[in-house]
Formats: sequence, C-alpha cells, structure tokens
Amino acid sequence: MRAVTQTAPGGPETLAVTELPDPVPGPGEVLLDVAATAVNRADLLQRQGFYPPPPGASDVIGLECSGTVAALGEGVTDLAVGDEVCALLAGGGYASRVAVPAGQVMALPAGVDLVTAAALPEVACTVWSNVFMVAGLRPGDVFLVHGGGGGIGTFAIQLAAASGARVFTTAGSEDKLARCRELGAEVAINYREDDFVDVVRRATDGRGADVVLDNMGAKYLSRNVDVLADEGRLVVIGMQGGTKAELDIARLLAKRGAVIATALRSRPLDGKARICASVVEHVWPLVADGTIRPVVSAVLPLEEVGEAHRMIESGEAVGKVLLTP
Repeated sequence: MRAVTQTAPGGPETLAVTELPDPVPGPGEVLLDVAATAVNRADLLQRQGFYPPPPGASDVIGLECSGTVAALGEGVTDLAVGDEVCALLAGGGYASRVAVPAGQVMALPAGVDLVTAAALPEVACTVWSNVFMVAGLRPGDVFLVHGGGGGIGTFAIQLAAASGARVFTTAGSEDKLARCRELGAEVAINYREDDFVDVVRRATDGRGADVVLDNMGAKYLSRNVDVLADEGRLVVIGMQGGTKAELDIARLLAKRGAVIATALRSRPLDGKARICASVVEHVWPLVADGTIRPVVSAVLPLEEVGEAHRMIESGEAVGKVLLTP
C-alpha cells in the first residue's frame, strides 16, 4: 500500500509517501480501501514527536478515513465487502489501506459522498462524546467553543445550535467569525481583540457558559473557569496553549464547577465503539437531513501531505483538509 511515513520527527517536509506492506485485519477488524483521510491538529503533534500512537496502533499518521470494505477479519458479521463506510482510527489513515476495529466503522450518513465523509468521524465523535455524553449540553444552555473556524469548532457550532443551545465561539479572523455565524453561532468573538469572558458575560446577563469546549489547555484555563456559569462544565480536549497552568480551586468550588480533560484516541475499544454507535444514532440523522454540513477547505492528493499540514498549522483552513491516496 501507499502510505505517508517520516524518518524523524520534524516539520511538514519530513513527510513522504512510500510503499508499506498491506495491513491484515485481525479478529474483529475490517480492512478498508481508503478513499480519503483528514488532517487533524493531533496529526501535527504526532509529526513533531509529541503524540505517539497508543500501543498496538499503526505508526502511520491519521485518525479517521472513509473508504470501501476490502476484507473482514474473523468474527465480523455486520459488514460486507464493498460497503462504503467511514471510520474512527487510532492511527494509519494516511494510507491507501487501513485495518480498523469493526466497532469504529460507521455507515455513511445519507447524502454524503464517500470522499467528504472522511471529514466526519473524528469531529463527530469528539464533539458528541465530550459536549453531550460527558458535559450533558441541554437545550437553552450557553455553549462556548474555542477555535470555531477549525474542524472541531465548525462541527460543534452546528451540533450545539441544532440541540437548541445558545452558541458562542472564538476565532482569529473576520472571515472565520463570519463563517461561524453562518454555521449557527449567536456570538463570534475575535480573540485577538476582545476578552471572551467579558463578551460572554455581557451577552448572558452575567450568567456565563454552561459548557466550554476548549482546545487551548493551559493558556485559557484561568479565563475558562472565569467564564463558567454556576455548575458549569469545562471540557479540555487540546493543548495548543500549553500543558501546565494554575487552577484556582476556590473559584471552581464557588461555582460548583467541573474541569474535565478527555482524549478520544487512547480510549478502550469498547468505549470507542459505544461512541461511534451513539454518533450513528443521534448525529448522522442531522447530517442526512442537512442540519449539519461537513465543512471542507481543500481536498489534496496524498503527495501534498506537507502542504495540508501547513494549511492546518497556519490556521488558513476553515473546517477540514482532506487527503486522497
């Protein structure tokens, strides 16, 4: 198979397409012929040597894909060769073939083409599991998501708005802010010019946010606690702003608030399978009826993987960047 490899951690220039042996599906796994994969922020960290794959996962970068079932491992009975699907991966997506546990393979939402479907698994599973399954976002809640112009942000805005929440988001350019509003954000905040704590509090008569989805980590921790409403939930899913910060427990106690840090990639297989099944049940119907739309900035051939990484790293992309093998 064709796959992206690198000889040492580093910049986008370290990535190259080479030939590797085809993966073989083990018991409970499915072999997919990959139609497309997507670039995620976590991929940049893995490329730099900061986010190694979990034990047993492929060293090839790539946390999601779409494709066609090519072979079934022992014990897989609910899929068939030729099925068009998308999948959540622990690794291996930047390749023409990948083996994946059957519980992480999902049928395509109606109306979504096979290539575009590669933009869905990671964002849908991340947002649904964290914002709804963990943080329990409810209709009428105030929801703040940072990085509204990215893959996670564009999906979270749409899903939260569809649930009946009031959606606030941050982004760093007027173009991205406008796109966030188009997707359903009630208030889009330029983090380069305005303090999101002040903006959210003014717009909610001092209440603050019931749920915050944060990709920044340390840099935003103190202000995220400040912006929480009473009994608010802060869910940290990224470390773009560092890994260590001071937490004022007294402020958190006064609000009866919660700070939750989660990772999707390292979850046990049965946990990922439950999330995927819940996404198919609750999220795919909203994609099928057009309430939620995959947001794709560019589709590039696998050979342009370095450019795809640069697009994500620079922040110029809105939504997802896809790669086709």
